Amino acid sequence: MIEDIFLKYSAAKLEQLCGRIHDCVGRLSYDQIWMRNTDNANSVGNLVLHLCGNVRQWIGYGVGGQPDLRDRDSEFAAREGLQPAELSERLQTTISDAVGVIRNLPPGRLTEHRIIQKYDVTEMEAILHVVEHFSQHTGQIIFATKLLTGQDLGYYKHLNKPAHFETTP
Repeated sequence: MIEDIFLKYSAAKLEQLCGRIHDCVGRLSYDQIWMRNTDNANSVGNLVLHLCGNVRQWIGYGVGGQPDLRDRDSEFAAREGLQPAELSERLQTTISDAVGVIRNLPPGRLTEHRIIQKYDVTEMEAILHVVEHFSQHTGQIIFATKLLTGQDLGYYKHLNKPAHFETTP
């Protein structure tokens, strides 16, 4: 059933992207995680806090029925705070909880409506929003990590084909 495929893919994609953020945070120092080059930019730390808040609000609250305790402004206001391991742990806990909600969601609920951040959305739209939003900010974190470390993170090295040279007899 297409609904089952959607739910399974959404959960797996969030786990994959969470793993990439965890890897990036592990490559950065505390100072790099909280660095902003302008007041109009967010640090990697801000993006991780923002993702945690967004996922908890849209999946935990919107789909899972948990209390909505989000303070969105504080996600962006932070200029320092959690150590890299603490950020990774908070994100992992948030994603594990969200994945549990998604994997246990009866497919028939995907068309039910919820009000989240004053938006009237179906539960399917809420999940799709989270996966898309999470992916977008994961890309920003990956880009920042590459800029700050100069490293090839190797996420797509499996796509590299070895050079093929033909020989003639």
